[in-house]
Amino acid sequence: MEYIAHIKRISEIEFEKQEMLDHLNGTAIIAQDFAREFNNPEWGKLLGLWHDLGKYSSEFQEYIRVNSGYEEDDQKRSKTDHTSAAAILSKEIYPNIWPPLAYCIAGHHAGLHNFTHDPGVSGDLSDRLKKQEFLDKVRSKIPVKLLEKVNLKPPIGKSIDPKQMNLWVRMLFSCLVDADYLDTERFMNPESFARRGKYDSLSELKSRFDIYMEEIVKNAPFTTVNSIRSRILEDCIKSGELSPGFFSITVPTGGGKTLSSMAWALVHALKYDKTRIIFAIPYTSIITQTAQIYRSIFGDDNVIEHHSNIDEVTNTQERKLAAENWDAPIVVTTNVQLFESLYSNKTSRCRKLHNLVNSIIILDEAQMLPPEFLNPILTTLKGLVENYSASVLFSTATQPALTGKIGGKGQFAFEGISSDSVRELVQNIDDLALKLKRVEIKLPENINESVDWHDIADELKKHEQVLCIVNTRNQCRELHELMPEDTLHLSRLMCTAHIMDVIDEVKHRLKENMPVRVISTQLIEAGVDIDFPVVYRAIAGLDSIAQCAGRCNREGKLNKENRLGLMSVFVPAKGTPIGLMRKGADTFKEMLSNRKGRETSLLEPKDFQEYFRLFYSKIDNFDKADISDSLWKDAQSMRFQFATAARDFRLIDDKNSQTILVDYKDGSSLINQLKRIGPEPWLMRKLQRYTVSVNERDFAEIRRAGLIVELHGCWIQEYSKLYNQHSGLQLKGKWLEEINII
Repeated sequence: MEYIAHIKRISEIEFEKQEMLDHLNGTAIIAQDFAREFNNPEWGKLLGLWHDLGKYSSEFQEYIRVNSGYEEDDQKRSKTDHTSAAAILSKEIYPNIWPPLAYCIAGHHAGLHNFTHDPGVSGDLSDRLKKQEFLDKVRSKIPVKLLEKVNLKPPIGKSIDPKQMNLWVRMLFSCLVDADYLDTERFMNPESFARRGKYDSLSELKSRFDIYMEEIVKNAPFTTVNSIRSRILEDCIKSGELSPGFFSITVPTGGGKTLSSMAWALVHALKYDKTRIIFAIPYTSIITQTAQIYRSIFGDDNVIEHHSNIDEVTNTQERKLAAENWDAPIVVTTNVQLFESLYSNKTSRCRKLHNLVNSIIILDEAQMLPPEFLNPILTTLKGLVENYSASVLFSTATQPALTGKIGGKGQFAFEGISSDSVRELVQNIDDLALKLKRVEIKLPENINESVDWHDIADELKKHEQVLCIVNTRNQCRELHELMPEDTLHLSRLMCTAHIMDVIDEVKHRLKENMPVRVISTQLIEAGVDIDFPVVYRAIAGLDSIAQCAGRCNREGKLNKENRLGLMSVFVPAKGTPIGLMRKGADTFKEMLSNRKGRETSLLEPKDFQEYFRLFYSKIDNFDKADISDSLWKDAQSMRFQFATAARDFRLIDDKNSQTILVDYKDGSSLINQLKRIGPEPWLMRKLQRYTVSVNERDFAEIRRAGLIVELHGCWIQEYSKLYNQHSGLQLKGKWLEEINII
């Protein structure tokens, strides 16, 4: 019998078949090359040869022939299980080291399973291994050569920490899944396959970068800030020669970290033959800005963005393909995409993981790493550096304390990165902080005494150019309503398209030296390149206050007049919301209290070390996702709960929120297209820029009032005044008053 892996129709009456051995060998060669990068090519090859052995069943062969149209039959066939057979075979032939093979093969379509059943997720490996009949059906049909036992070397070819075993299995899984996709694509869609890998070398990209930086330096006016930026750049270039591992770049905001860290990465990549540079950022608003800078330097198709707000119309086919498996030389992504992928069980998210091997990972705004996930995040980063030849750079003005014992003496304290293994790229960072001082921070006389919103509004009105950052969307709305009519508003009650428009307007007014007052939540405090002479900040953690200070006198223009920017910290009457934000504010207050009678510098590296040590001592749990139980506890026996870990490791907890499509600018016409043609993938991608998320309580109130309607599983704005073109979604606002009047 001719055993077929895939069939494609090439005309009404013509078909092309990919034979099983061709697909198995093709997948094996690719997976072997991928796994060779971490010294386990034999594992990759075996997974490739075995992953589809279940397709030797007569049921599958009938299914693929009939359902593809190759053989005519009025009755379509149901899908068959073609992944259990080889998983069971692995336990039979490799009784002592079978679990990695079984996890990868059984999950190469459905995703990595739990070892044992968890009521909250579907499927488990133990259950799959009981389906002996699937192996019995194909055993006699499998070519004997495929069943020859091979010598499988230990993970990474050396002894590794048991906590790292789950990442190793996930890396093997990534090699198999990507190889399977690629070999299938090579047969089914050769045009698409041919588009892959058409990138310029990192050597060529460095040449372009050097030319770009020469122009930047040549055309930059001579200022103190620019001279310091040049020094930072030189230090980063020299540090590129340092051996791979962990690094930090601790530079005050406005010091040019985005370009200087890329300069370091390119030198480091060429020196140590790294494959790609991955830039991970906490906010999508910063991603767009960063990716645009890199594209202008390196060319569109050498840089991919991978995040939820990508517009498919402006994304080339080559970039879409690259985003599937991150094989481009430069990747700009979010912390959510990076770290949730590292703990995901889904094929679509795990596919790219093997391309983290021998890469450079730059974590921008590293202070934003969520404390409640810090243990599994740092554990995985240590694994990538120690076992997969990655180099990791923590980039921020407010460097968190990620080395040594983290969490004080608390129950959940853990060992972070080794204290002597993180190397700073820039020399004399304490001196640098003093030289780049551009802001005077004004604290209230009594840090526990609150101020009324009317008083804050009166203060803000005295300044023609002023930014005020508060802690919640409601606070932002309340204060904005007390301000003059032309005051700009920024919060997550606005859709992404609206936020980006307002940020562009802010930059325009500042550039033209026009009056501009902005009331914003913390979405603008990190990474957004704006420069106000005066900034106000509701009390928060020192990291937030320092990042906010980075939006004040950013270019040092006021220093020429022998004065500094002014940043005032105030305590709002309604206090700080509970959770991490309040812990941050309480830590800042405690830090100030501990310093009474001593110097009160706030923006030097030692200040952030002191703050974060104190802040982390207040964290209840550094492993909110309970990765310890899911992936580490039974690591020796490889009883991993992959699906449970993936479900629980969510950096953004959106389980109790609902999304509404809003009527802002192009959002209106896109919603009309949704009504007309339905949820086409390209359209849904574009609509993501016109969504606002609300909690269940507010959503229920809006729904009861009949202000939204459901269409194709989406909730769409129905009442025109629900979304304000200045301040976004109106929660418990004027629409409620009008409805009550009616």
